[in-house]
Amino acid sequence: MKLMRIGPAGAEKPALVDAEGKVRDLSGHVADIGGAALSPEGLAKLAALDPKSLPEMAVDRIGACVAGTGKFICIGLNYSDHAAETGATVPPEPVIFMKATSAICGPNDNVLIPRGSEKTDWEVELGVVIGKTAKYVGEAEALDYVAGYCVSHDVSERAFQTERAGQWTKGKSCDTFGPIGPWLVTKDEIANPQNLGMWLKVNGETMQNGSSRTMVYGVAHVVSYLSQFMSLQPGDIISTGTPPGVGMGMKPPRYLKDGDVVELGIEGLGRQRQTFVADR
Repeated sequence: MKLMRIGPAGAEKPALVDAEGKVRDLSGHVADIGGAALSPEGLAKLAALDPKSLPEMAVDRIGACVAGTGKFICIGLNYSDHAAETGATVPPEPVIFMKATSAICGPNDNVLIPRGSEKTDWEVELGVVIGKTAKYVGEAEALDYVAGYCVSHDVSERAFQTERAGQWTKGKSCDTFGPIGPWLVTKDEIANPQNLGMWLKVNGETMQNGSSRTMVYGVAHVVSYLSQFMSLQPGDIISTGTPPGVGMGMKPPRYLKDGDVVELGIEGLGRQRQTFVADR
């Protein structure tokens, strides 16, 4: 299934995309795309519905595809070719950092360039959405705890991230720095999350053109690894790293400015489009 949330920010309604690409209203069957709805039982109930019995919806605004996210966890330097372009070595274990949930926004919402920013950068990433509580799970069973996948844009302010004291979080958590969606695609539709084409364009120019094949620590490993340190809850999002082509890796570096348009997508998971706007 392809699950969505449609409507004004803070008042989105749950929806699904049928086989013909029509958007159908799920609000008569589930309160939102989050919590128990993401469990295997919850998803099975939605899958059993006849899409043609559901009202068709007009799509005005697409919201983030998951509601009620408690943790937005990111994995850094998780693509060997991206690590190389930034001059970093591949870490011996996954690098974990948190992105504030207040950064989450819709896939086509404007992204705000924060005050004082000179190095706002782009990163297309595969997002993993947790469907049931995972704690101390093994790698072999880790995907059983995944509800599905989505496009995640890990927008980053590099000066905030790396040139000022402290950890990466403040360079990753600015408002609107976490567009998610358009769809949560349930895992049964993605045969292999480690073989998905990924791309990103700035003002029509291709910057990233990679694949999840070059991910150092795959989805199953990352879910298992994280669950050794913290319980993962339904609706938690893991953003699993980016392939090469980010602005900071260019010579000279290139960063986003007011009015730039970024488009990005992942094979089978849809595409996003954002206009970057100075936060005045």
